[in-house]
Amino acid sequence: MTPGSNIPLSAARVTVDVAAPVRLDVSGLLLTADGKVRSDDDFIFYNQPTGPGVTYRSGGGTAPDAIIVDTSAVPPGIEKIVVTASPDAAGQTFQGIEPTATIRNADDNSVLATFTPPQLGTETALVIVEVYLRNGAWKARAVGQGYANGLAGIATDFGVSVEEPAAPAQPVAPPAPAMQTPVAPPAPPLDPRVTAPPAPAAPPAPPAAAPGTGKINLDKGRVSLQKNQTVSLVKGGAPLLSQVKMGLGWEPAYRGKDIDLDASVIAYGPQRNHIDSCYFGKLSIVGGAIRHSGDNLTGEGGGDDEVIVVDLGRLPQEVTGLVFTVNSFSGQKFTEVAKAYCRLLDAATDEELVRFDLTSAEPQTGVMMAKLIKQFSGEWEMTAMGDFVKARTVRNMVKPAAQSL
Repeated sequence: MTPGSNIPLSAARVTVDVAAPVRLDVSGLLLTADGKVRSDDDFIFYNQPTGPGVTYRSGGGTAPDAIIVDTSAVPPGIEKIVVTASPDAAGQTFQGIEPTATIRNADDNSVLATFTPPQLGTETALVIVEVYLRNGAWKARAVGQGYANGLAGIATDFGVSVEEPAAPAQPVAPPAPAMQTPVAPPAPPLDPRVTAPPAPAAPPAPPAAAPGTGKINLDKGRVSLQKNQTVSLVKGGAPLLSQVKMGLGWEPAYRGKDIDLDASVIAYGPQRNHIDSCYFGKLSIVGGAIRHSGDNLTGEGGGDDEVIVVDLGRLPQEVTGLVFTVNSFSGQKFTEVAKAYCRLLDAATDEELVRFDLTSAEPQTGVMMAKLIKQFSGEWEMTAMGDFVKARTVRNMVKPAAQSL
């Protein structure tokens, strides 16, 4: 296909995969007649892999990511699905990279068309093809429209909320009690990352710290943390003492092998004393107040790879600190991992409360992702960490994690 050309679709279900010499993030957006999404739920990508009639499929680093469109399941009012692509590496352009979109019959994998956009340069994101409805029939068109401001530029054009870096937090005025973690200065501003909040009512940007308090809380909804930032798990003036989930996810780096990482949580007492560790070999600790979902052997697919459920209200009094870690028992380094993150959810509603995306990697086998610390007031605070250590098992994480409290 050439830019602007179109073909009728001979199959009701089609797959659009986008291949390149580097790993790409591939996404799909469902658009109405005015060219906008109805809500952030219409943005389909690796962390929100399913939508009405549209599905994201990870290639796991060994194959291209893909968007699958079932035209028979696309809801009324949706007239177009655009397929976008951007390099996974931050700041990388399409200069010297020739991405190729292949449109296939999703049922038998036969090729219907291919398209390679010509003369790419400083673009950091592309609308590469679109599947659209015209006079009652579905077609596909080659587009190749580039954006210099990344996937955030595409998302903004189509009406998706774009998350901005959190505002700098003010220093905490009173002295910190034992094991209380002060708010550290934020990392340097990062390029905006596009996220799709799980609840339509979520605000488009994370809340900043209230003037004079130095703390972010949950009053304004979902919070996105940068490294070393802290959020108080307080909503409406009351500490959150319900059951929460810590979801951890990752994928192999481009063309990498399946990677078996192990997520764990280490529980500590007020003197940084080790109480117990919850991991794939011990799925329940402290009387069942902390439970592990089990081992994920590949990191394949979108969404959380491993989940740890914590019942804050049932934790024994002696548990005052939790450190969430990820280890590579097989010895693969985190430079071979892509899109690692952790997120805290309300276990009752699956509403995402706090999120931290790991934006850098070191050639180590362990990382401390986040910590929860109980304050004297009874509230819990979550701090984003992203600290790498040489540790292939949770046992080797106990000492460095204690030092981090």
